This record gives sequence, structure tokens and C-alpha cells, in this order.
Amino acid sequence: MPRSPLAIAVDVGGTSAKLALVAPGGRILASDTMPTGRRATAGALVTVLAAGVRRFQAEAWRGGGRVVGLGIGVPGVVDAERGIVRYAVNLPGWRRVPLQRLLQQRTGVPTIVDNDVTAMTWGEYQWGAGRGARSLVCVMLGTGVGGGLIVDGRPYRGWTTSAGEIGHVPLGENGPACPCGGRGCLERYVGNRAIVALARRKLAGGRRSILRGDLRHLTPPLIDQAAYRGDAVACEVWRDIGRHVGLALTIVVNLVNPERIVIGGGIAKAGPLLFPTIRATVRARAMRGPAAVPIVPARFGAEAGIIGAAALVLAPPSVRRTL
Repeated sequence: MPRSPLAIAVDVGGTSAKLALVAPGGRILASDTMPTGRRATAGALVTVLAAGVRRFQAEAWRGGGRVVGLGIGVPGVVDAERGIVRYAVNLPGWRRVPLQRLLQQRTGVPTIVDNDVTAMTWGEYQWGAGRGARSLVCVMLGTGVGGGLIVDGRPYRGWTTSAGEIGHVPLGENGPACPCGGRGCLERYVGNRAIVALARRKLAGGRRSILRGDLRHLTPPLIDQAAYRGDAVACEVWRDIGRHVGLALTIVVNLVNPERIVIGGGIAKAGPLLFPTIRATVRARAMRGPAAVPIVPARFGAEAGIIGAAALVLAPPSVRRTL
């Protein structure tokens, strides 16, 4: 009886890497988190990952499966065709790292390397909330704001492989400066820090709120909880955030005309508070036809990076050969 094909998936973060053994459809069979440190070199990361790959290969074999490939999502600009990380956001010093070649040499496992949000988008498209759509925009809201595009059933990467950077869509000519070099970028209005700063500004006027107290410890989840309890300031914060996201999506909707929009990430957990305003803003501001696009929550939540990396291997885009 043939062994079932499995993928080892990796989601690289700033201080750790999440690994998982994943079956077709996105079912996670085993997972682990391995620390990498804040200044992980490519060599150090490959060493850590190689140990995890060997362990999961053995586990797959014991369970009657076989590992057919390794998928890895990296936050940064990635040349996915060559497996080269051109620039990694949370990994200082990473420039033109041939991560695919390094991992294949060390593990002997066929490897696919891609941008983490592109991988998440592909996972949602194949097995999650984007399933069945031919064109898809996926937005991840968290500390930063990332995005991915599927056009005619394939990831769209753009000329310099950086397509999907919705976090750097400008909402105003004279908005706050952004590390990308621009001003007024969406990320400066709806990232975790921006949400907390917005709440603090609203509270500075002396308004009554259950959020009052030590504002140094204010977080988006606390604002979320306060809003569910009916706090006016907290509800207003989420309406403002929803309008900002909706305005950015209006640009995307009019330009790309996607069949579906999927929103995930930590901030998206405020769904019932956030989605109605996002949808209403797009309906009010976008062109009539494109404005009807369904805007839905992501399916995979905190596991989206792992599921997406696995999908690159087990349901590869048509531009790639099947492993």
C-alpha cells in the first residue's frame, strides 16, 4: 500500500520558526516551535530547521506517510522561482540568501521558499476561505499589514516580486511617516501600535471608558474585549479601523476586481466589530460592480502560515512542477 504524501511546513518569524507535518487538505499531524534568536543567520536557521526536518521525516515514516517536500514562508521579498530571499523583514543582515539551495543541500528534501503572506494566501485559496474563487485578495492584519494576490488561479507576484503590499497603500498625502519611506501608509493607521495609539488619543480627552487605567498596558485584545462589553470609545476605535481598511480595499477592488477578499491575522479576530464597517465602506466607495465582492474572514487563523507553506508543496501553483 503506497504511503500518503506529507509536507513539512515552516513559518519563519523574528525570533522563532514554527514547523509542522501536514497532510493534504491542511490537516496538521504534528508541530513544534524552534527558537532562532533575533539575529539568526541563514546558516543558523538552516541548522535548526534541518534537525526539525529529520525528526518529522522519521515521524511521518512511522505513521505510514512519506515527506514529499519542504515548504517555507519567510517575511520579506522572496524570489520564489529561484528560492532566494532577497530581503527578510525580521532577519537583520539577510540579503540574497539562497535558502532553497541551502535547505535542500542540508536535508535532501525538495524545498519551496516563498513570501509568508503569499503562502498564507495560497493556503486560503486552496483549502480555506478562498476556495472556489479564481481571483482572490488576502489581507493579514497584525503588527504589520500584508497582502497576497491570486489572479486566474495563480499567485501574482509583480515585476519585482513584491506585489500585494497593501500595508503601504497611502491613505493620505501628509500622513505619518512610514519605515518604507512613504507617508500615510495603511499600516500606520491599522497596525497593532496604531490601534493602541488611536485609543490613547481618544481617551486623552477625558472620555469615560472601561479602558481607563494604566494605558501603558493597553493592547488590541483589551480594546476588543471592551468593545464587546459596549464601551463607546472601544467601539469607535474599531469603526475607525474598519473605515481605514475599507478605504484601502476600495483601491484594490477598483483596480483588481477580485472575486473574493479574505481577511486574517490577529486584528481580524475582532471580526464582528470590524467586518461590517469594512464591507459598508467598500460598498459606499467602490465602483458599483466591484463593490459587491464578498469580504470574508480567513479560515486558518494562527496556523495560516504553516498551512500556506504546506500548500506550496501539496497543491503547488501551476507555475511549479509537482513534487
